[in-house]
Amino acid sequence: MLMLFSMIMFISGILVFCLKRKHLLLMLLSLEFIILSLYFMMFFFLSFFMSEFYFSMIFMTMSVCEGALGLSLLVSLIRTHGNDYFQSFSVLW
Repeated sequence: MLMLFSMIMFISGILVFCLKRKHLLLMLLSLEFIILSLYFMMFFFLSFFMSEFYFSMIFMTMSVCEGALGLSLLVSLIRTHGNDYFQSFSVLW
């Protein structure tokens, strides 16, 4: 039951990522939601086999670093361009 819930979380995160591809902030939020669902699945997988949770700590640390990097990119893009639309970015600039 819990694995089904986490799979629904993962699929809905991918769906939101595909549908909201014009806004960088919504894409970053959906990526964090996907990471959260993967952490949820990994936690239940490790607890099912009564294994150590050391890898889940490393995974959570890396996902926090990824989130901080995405947020810093978002802040720098908003400071330079004024919004988070992908249509306003020029590839040749």
